[in-house]
Formats: sequence, structure tokens, C-alpha cells
Amino acid sequence: MATKPKDLRTGRSIWQSLPASAVRAPALRHDLETDVLIVGAGITGAMIADALAANGVRVVVVDKRGPAKGATTASTALVQHEIDRPLRRLSLGIGKADAIRAWRRSRLAVDAIAARLRELGIRDVVRRDSLYLAGNLLDPDELFEEHEARLSAGLASRYLERGELARRLGIRRGAALLSYDSLVINPRRSTLALLKAAQANGASIYAPTEIVEIDAKRSAVTATSDQGRHIHCRHLVFATGYELPHGAPRRGHKIISTWAIATPPQPRRLWPEQCTIWEASEPYLYLRTTSDGRIICGGEDEDFSDEEKRDARLLQKSKTLSRKLGRLIRGADPSIDFAWTGSFGETKTGLPIIDRMPRMPNCWIALGYGGNGTTYARIAADIIAGEIVGRTDTDADLYRFPSSAPAPSARNETGH
Repeated sequence: MATKPKDLRTGRSIWQSLPASAVRAPALRHDLETDVLIVGAGITGAMIADALAANGVRVVVVDKRGPAKGATTASTALVQHEIDRPLRRLSLGIGKADAIRAWRRSRLAVDAIAARLRELGIRDVVRRDSLYLAGNLLDPDELFEEHEARLSAGLASRYLERGELARRLGIRRGAALLSYDSLVINPRRSTLALLKAAQANGASIYAPTEIVEIDAKRSAVTATSDQGRHIHCRHLVFATGYELPHGAPRRGHKIISTWAIATPPQPRRLWPEQCTIWEASEPYLYLRTTSDGRIICGGEDEDFSDEEKRDARLLQKSKTLSRKLGRLIRGADPSIDFAWTGSFGETKTGLPIIDRMPRMPNCWIALGYGGNGTTYARIAADIIAGEIVGRTDTDADLYRFPSSAPAPSARNETGH
């Protein structure tokens, strides 16, 4: 197999219960030739396919499960520009100028996602402000320093002291930062809509189709499916989420486990403004609401990737999330309608890795997303699609493999 197999999620997420337009994805029954093969039909593969097809590039997408049937359906879909690593701490790790660039690029990516989903008329895409609560990683004084760092970088931020936080939102914490214009989406519905948009521009999607062998040469790439079919392409993109391709460097990123629940609908018990909420804590808690008045609550992340161990903790972790939700949002019903668990990637910096695959000519990869998977999927689409059509991204250096040398441009290799 070209990627290491992994059980990406267990349980039943709320998105599986909601209707979404089906995407045509027949089995692959013959050999193909295309400009770009994208392996993975989740949110990242969908955004890359949409961007490339819109630029007239011939695109084929394959997935061994089916469109939006992997980790995307386990997402809680808080689409924030705020990176897991606070701006001040990221500055210490990669330098102030690059940290500011990374935060600003995430802000632009969220705006770009909102614009594209609005163009496609996708429902359940709502702008929400974001509330970042003081916790065991950042106390109120440290949170104020983070607030000052954001303001210095030109990022809008408001510091809420304990009293204002309690009066305005009914939350009892030492302090919080309020930022603006994040998104909440239905990740499954958005992914399928992006794939349909790519199909409308000529892309083809095949599933279930697993790539088991890749022969990457400087002239072209040949991928072989589990049914013995060959796909000849100029470029190959791994958008396989947390099922890492063989040969991908492991340094600087790892796979961890997370859990989530969704409550029954309770539109009259939700907090004022319905901002997304997350904590400067470890383990941390994060909350959002849905269009029908449910609360989605996730977190309790742990540093292991064993699926059996992860799944065995689903009941215990769900009860912990429910209990924490009840303590934080007084008057809300924390009972559980849906509970699920999944794996996701994390890097030392909190930034993704979007780069050419080492020792695999003409192959790209996007991985290591932390809590900003959808935001980083858009950045991956910008960088990878841009390079393939001959548009070098000014921020691409932020997302390379550790110690990676600058990659040569892919300009004009597809003739577009």
C-alpha cells in the first residue's frame, strides 16, 4: 500500500446524520492519463481539486473509502485563523517575522474559505467570533501579553477581564481573548460541494480506489491501484490526512487522538453570541454550536495513535467532555446525542507541512494539521495548486519539512 492504513475515526459523528449531496464516484475500471492525481477525497483533496480544476488542469481524485468518508467526517469544523501555538510562543520557535506571517496567512485562508463556500451556496457556513479562555498554559497576565502581540501584528483582538467575561457571556474564567470572523461549517457537506464543483470543471473522482504502488520519475508519475489499473500523471498529491505515505519523513510531526460529542438541540440554552470557545489549557476543550442549536464539544487529546486504545476510551472521554461542558456553560444540557473519536496530526510548531515529497519527483504532500485542519487545507490548496500552474506562493517556505531545502518551481510543467 502507498500509505500506512489507519482507522481514522470511530463512533458516529453528527455530520453523518445530516443530508448532503452525493458525489459521483465510480470504481476505476481502466487506465488513465491526467495532469494531476490527488490521493484522498477529504476536505484537503477537495480544496486542491477545486483550485486546480478551476484553472483548467486535468484532475483525477481517488479515495480508498469514498468522498468525505475519512477523517473529514470526524472534524468538529471550527474554522479559525488562530493557530494552536500562541503567537508569542510561535515567535520564540520560528522567529517573530515568520510567526506573524503564519498567523496572517491563516487569517487570509479563513476569508478565502468563506468566500469560496459562499460562491458555491453551501448551507451551514456561519461567521463566528472566537473566545480564547485563560487556562493552565496561559494565565490572565500571559493572555494579555498574547493580546498585545496580536495587536502589534495587526490582528484584531479584545481582552476580556473576569467581570466583563461573566457579564457578557456568562463564563467564569480569569480572562479571555476575543477575536473575530472565524467560521463554523458542516465539513462533510462542504467537502462534497467542493468535489462537485471540481467535477463541473472536468475533474474525475473514483472510489473506492486504493493506490498500492507509485513509480515517481522526473518525467512523470505512474500510480497503480489495488485493481491493477494505472494512472499516468505529471504530478501526484497526497491528501491522505493522517494515513502517511511510505517515505514521508516522520520528524517534526506525530499522530495523536481526540474525542468529541454533540448534545441534543437546545437553542434557548446557548451562550450569548454563540462564539466558538477554546482554552489555553492542556488537555483543552473547545465548543461550537450548530444551526439547529446543538453544542459540539471536543478535546481531551492524548499523545498516542493506537486505534484500539483510542476507541476503548470513547465512553470515558465522552463523559468527561459532557461534565466539562456542563461546568463551563451553566444552564446548558450536556447530555450526549453523538459521540466519536479520531486521529489527527500535530507538529512541533502547530503549522502544517505542505511540501514536495523527498525522493519522489513531482509528488506533493499536505499533512500535520493540528486543530486548524480546514484552514490549512486551504493554504495547501493555494500553495500546491499555485506551484503546479506556475504561481509561486510567497509563504510556501513556512510549511516545508524540517530542514528542507527550497524546492524547484513546478512552473509550466503541465502546460497551464
